[in-house]
Amino acid sequence: MERNSIDKVDKILLRYLQADAALSIADLADLASISKSACWRRIQKLEEHGVILQRVTLLSQEALSVPLTAFISLKTSQHNTAWARKFKQVIEAIPGVLEVYRLGGDVDYLIKVVVPDMAGYDALYQQLLAADLFDVSASFVMEELKHTTQLPL
Repeated sequence: MERNSIDKVDKILLRYLQADAALSIADLADLASISKSACWRRIQKLEEHGVILQRVTLLSQEALSVPLTAFISLKTSQHNTAWARKFKQVIEAIPGVLEVYRLGGDVDYLIKVVVPDMAGYDALYQQLLAADLFDVSASFVMEELKHTTQLPL
């Protein structure tokens, strides 16, 4: 499904679903001024075409005792398939790793993690070392100025 094939009603539905995925079909239909069956069909179509990937619940880091967010920049001296496969296994096995990006430029990977404290960061760092890294640097979040999961429509 291309962006051009997403119409105004689809965008309305997506906007509300991004804000609250727990809204009922009836509520969404009312908000978009369409019938419940048309609403359900549109949502099914958006899921089938991979526009809606999944529906999730966002949790509080503080309430779950992982208030410290860090961004880890790393470089590797090994740019091969075997290393990349091992690295992926290592990061997938660490629960505090939320996001990992392979980058172009000076840094090879950027990792977003959440941990309870500095000791928790050190434990996570020790787990990362299993991936045979070349250079690791971390930045710790002092204040979150903006955080959203909502994509612009």
